[in-house]
Amino acid sequence: MTASLQRYIREIPDFPKPGILFRDITPLLRDHLFETTRQLSGLLSPVEWASIDVVAGIEARGFILGAALAAQQSKGFVPIRKEGKLPPPVVRASYTLEYGDSTLEMQSGHGRVLIVDDVLATGGTMTAAANLVVQAGYEVQALIALIDLNIVPDYRWNEHALKALLRY
Repeated sequence: MTASLQRYIREIPDFPKPGILFRDITPLLRDHLFETTRQLSGLLSPVEWASIDVVAGIEARGFILGAALAAQQSKGFVPIRKEGKLPPPVVRASYTLEYGDSTLEMQSGHGRVLIVDDVLATGGTMTAAANLVVQAGYEVQALIALIDLNIVPDYRWNEHALKALLRY
């Protein structure tokens, strides 16, 4: 079923700016959200899931996937948001994207975290999120993305290799 899910992802050239090929997962979420998150959940073994306390989803599509995974696995959920979207106090990390700069924020806490995002391109957002999770007092246990564009082959953050459902 994994390969058949790929047909629900639209390719939008030159969005959000010229030269970027945007992978629109909206049709996939609309028609196959629960199948998608069931398959994402299967990227981790039961032992790995047992070592996770909370799922952290990166704004915005990572919220959808992360919250669904957290619900399926009976885990907590914490949002990693764009700057200015969470009430203080927050911890923040700035980073560079392929099409600009951005800042992520989250509230402090503790526990072992699975970080979830929709797409890994250059790894900048995932790296910033993982660094932010540690800065906020959590421990990174695993990294998952729905799509790995394979711009950075075998992406890793520290000892954690990214697990992805779809690779381009």
